[in-house]
Amino acid sequence: MDRKSITILVVCIALLVCMNMLVNRKYPPIPVPVSTNQTLNATSQTYGGTNTGVQSTGGNQVTGANLSNVASKFVVHPEIAEELQVVSNDNARYTFTSRGGGLKKVELFHYADTVSRRRQKVQLTNALATLNATSGPPVLAILGDESVQGDGVFKLTPTDGGMRAEKTLTNGLTVVKQFQLGTNYLMTVSVRLENHSRQAITIPAQEWVAGTATPMGPQDNGQAESVLWNDGTNTLPVSLMYFSTNTSTLLVFPRVPKTEYRAGNDNVVWASAQNQFFALVTMPVTNNPASPNGPTTNAVNQPSPSAYNTDRLPAAIVVRMVDLPAPSQDEMDANPRTVKNPKGMQAALIYPGFTLQPEEAVENDFTLFAGPKEYHTLAAIADRFNNNVDRVMGFNGFFGGFAWAMLMTMNWMHAMLALPYGWAIVVLTALIKLIFWPLTQYSTKSMKRMAALQPQIKLLQEKYKDDPAKFSQKQMEFWKKNKVNPLSGCLPMMVQIPVLGGFYRMLQSAIELRGQPFLWVGDLSKPDTLFSIPIPLHFLGHADMFFPVNPMPLLMGASMLWQSHLTPASPGMDPAQQKMMRYMPLIILLFLYNFSSGLALYWTVSNLLGILQTKMIRAQTDPAGAAKAAVPVAPQKKKK
Repeated sequence: MDRKSITILVVCIALLVCMNMLVNRKYPPIPVPVSTNQTLNATSQTYGGTNTGVQSTGGNQVTGANLSNVASKFVVHPEIAEELQVVSNDNARYTFTSRGGGLKKVELFHYADTVSRRRQKVQLTNALATLNATSGPPVLAILGDESVQGDGVFKLTPTDGGMRAEKTLTNGLTVVKQFQLGTNYLMTVSVRLENHSRQAITIPAQEWVAGTATPMGPQDNGQAESVLWNDGTNTLPVSLMYFSTNTSTLLVFPRVPKTEYRAGNDNVVWASAQNQFFALVTMPVTNNPASPNGPTTNAVNQPSPSAYNTDRLPAAIVVRMVDLPAPSQDEMDANPRTVKNPKGMQAALIYPGFTLQPEEAVENDFTLFAGPKEYHTLAAIADRFNNNVDRVMGFNGFFGGFAWAMLMTMNWMHAMLALPYGWAIVVLTALIKLIFWPLTQYSTKSMKRMAALQPQIKLLQEKYKDDPAKFSQKQMEFWKKNKVNPLSGCLPMMVQIPVLGGFYRMLQSAIELRGQPFLWVGDLSKPDTLFSIPIPLHFLGHADMFFPVNPMPLLMGASMLWQSHLTPASPGMDPAQQKMMRYMPLIILLFLYNFSSGLALYWTVSNLLGILQTKMIRAQTDPAGAAKAAVPVAPQKKKK
């Protein structure tokens, strides 16, 4: 590759890296529209957005006219002190709040909030991994108008292994929530709405908060945050990218931001607010076939017992991006990678309105999971409730089966062979390479034969240079006659793509690798950053950036570059394209530079084993490489 081509390539890579910053400077992001919902009380603080209508968001469309104007405000009276109650078991500490009468946060005893990336572990903080750490509404807070919220203050009463939250509104409606702690990070919840007045109460549609996805520690930029929900068949994701103002179809121009995601059609089986390694899953209980559709006006008006359990699925799910508490200046000074404006994703289940007659009550039951995304635990819960909740791991779709198989194999090596997870990745990579060894060997030999037959191909090309179709036909006949497959060079890579995709999918949620060391790597689930180089950008009006130095992806790129120089070029490829393909590893390195070091370790070991295999095959005698075929020589001009 000449200097001009190299210069163009470097400029293109630099523009690709800086495009987002340049676009934001030229086209500033469009601000999110300000909510116009009025608060329920002039002295109240509000939290949340406004639902102005039913939206079609790519999932199932929300149905029912009474779902189109659900009030989503969370009422807080600052003059009333917040009461907090804490209940613990062997796995976690659960904090309940009087504001909304729900679960404020969950702290996991066996997992730290932040894991050091250094080989010699340094305790960064004493904080525990926390779920739903937000100043917004707690889990299973009921959002709606004044008829279901009132002043939003509940009375908390500790019970044996749980918590009771109760509130009576001015209209005679009593809301009673009973939380009971269980095992395997589970909690059972029952919520009763009781009408103790002398007249019927019309309860409008409500939002029942399912949780908020929050970052893992102050340096987490939230890219792994998501909300998943299951409709009984499919698991549908919502990420922060859905609410982004800087991404458009062409990845150039900013778009009008979306304020909420709304989907569902009486089929929300569960909803999960999660980050990379932890999840808070709300699972409505639906085991009462007598009233599958919940309370309706006709059902309530008929003679019925004083209380009944609806056990109904939520009608829809709504997801919104929310602002989380900003870090202090001391935290920003202590670590330059601290995120200045952290974002979260709040999910809520929407239930339709109904009428509650005097002395009647309706109850909804839930099971909550708040813990690590550990496959065996989630699989056991999925089998118990038959709801596919193990799909929060992301082991579904085309790559899901490969991700599951590699996780199970890696865990078996760690448990049965006592291998650290880093060496388990190395052994697993070697096994995968061994499985594909015959295919790679066949491909390499076939490409060597193609290279040996290249002079004959050039003669054919010269002979049929005026008839490309005829040349293609004769070329295929020539390959077939000499038992050469022109696609053989692509087969090993095409076959290993599912394996690579599965490994990447596994690393996205496998908590087993969190904090696991290998050589100089301190955490296989994160980049192996040794130090950062400051890049001054204040003269452009931006804060200074820090370029991380990650050795593992650099080794991966070097091994890819080495392997590309050992691999024979495809016959017939333009020389300029061949040179460009030689430097394709640099492009891949650019995109994978900040991925987890576990993925870079897998790819590096795979490249080194591929280089070893190529050298071994080259050292062997290939009798087919010397095969010559009779090819008509291009006609020579007669001498006068």
